[in-house]
Amino acid sequence: MPAPRGSLLLLILALLGAILIPFFIWGGRFDAALSLDGARQWMEGFGVWAWAGGVLLLVSDIVLPVPSTVVMSAIGWIYGWLIGGIVCACGSMLSGIVAYAVCRWLGRGAAAWIAGEKGLQKAEALFEQHGGWLVALSRWTPVLPEAVACLAGIARMRWRVFLPSLACGSLPLGFAFAAIGHLGQSEPGWAVALSSITPVVLWILASRLLPRHGGPSPSDHGG
Repeated sequence: MPAPRGSLLLLILALLGAILIPFFIWGGRFDAALSLDGARQWMEGFGVWAWAGGVLLLVSDIVLPVPSTVVMSAIGWIYGWLIGGIVCACGSMLSGIVAYAVCRWLGRGAAAWIAGEKGLQKAEALFEQHGGWLVALSRWTPVLPEAVACLAGIARMRWRVFLPSLACGSLPLGFAFAAIGHLGQSEPGWAVALSSITPVVLWILASRLLPRHGGPSPSDHGG
C-alpha cells in the first residue's frame, strides 16, 4: 500500500487519535477510579513507595486516560507541596522523556509511512524553530503533552533543547498541583493560570542560556 506524502497534519491527527481513543473507551472509568481521594488511596496502598505509584500513574498517562492533574493533587495531599512538587515534576518529566525516546527510536518508520519524508522534514523544521515553546507550553494542556513529546521524538528534536523546555513546563505544573492537593482542592483556576504563565517566563530565561542554533551534534541526530 503506498504511503501518504508530505502530510504533517495527518501525522499530528494520527498521534492525537492514538491518545484520544483510550479516553473515549476508558476515560469515564479512570475518572471515577482516580478521583482525588481514590488516587490517594490507591497510592497509599504502596506504603512507603506511594510516590513511585504516583510516578507510575503519570508515566502511564502516555497510553492510558489517567487524569494527571488529579494524580498530582493526590501526591501533594500525601507529601505536601515541596516533596509532592518534586515527585510530580519528576513524574511529568519522566513521562515526557519516555514518550520522546520511544517515538525517536521506534516511531520514525511509522511516522514516515504516515507523513512521508516531506512531512517529517516539516516536523523537523517546526521543532528546530519552535520546539522549545511547544514542549514547555504543552505540559499544562490536556492531551497535547503526550502528542508534542511524541512528535518531538519523531522530529528528533535536540536533547539539549528538549530537556530544558520539558523542565520549564513540568516544574511549575508539578508544584502548582501539588500545592493544590496539599490545600485539599483538586482543580482551582489559579493553578492553571500559574502553570501556564510560569513556563513562558522560565523558557525565556532558559533559552538565553542555551547555545544558539549551530547545527545539531551527532549525538542529537544519532539513533
